[in-house]
Amino acid sequence: MGRFAINLADIEGEGEFSCPQCGETISPDDDSGKAYDVLATEEADGLLQKVTIKCKICGSVINLEGFEALKEVGYSESSFDTDDYLELM
Repeated sequence: MGRFAINLADIEGEGEFSCPQCGETISPDDDSGKAYDVLATEEADGLLQKVTIKCKICGSVINLEGFEALKEVGYSESSFDTDDYLELM
């Protein structure tokens, strides 16, 4: 089991990425609950700053950061908050 940080600004696609430890695909569109669990969220002024998830395959803990990059794909800071992101997860 490892601990990793992934900056969303550094990934391509629509938010999916591979677990850095085992390679399992983790996607905000996957609602099966088989790939990961959301452990914690951090926000400031109602805006998402960090989401911590755990890969269900290998147990790695992954901190997702860089939510300001979501503005570039059509979400504004004023409209994209923690609940919006968790709906994608």
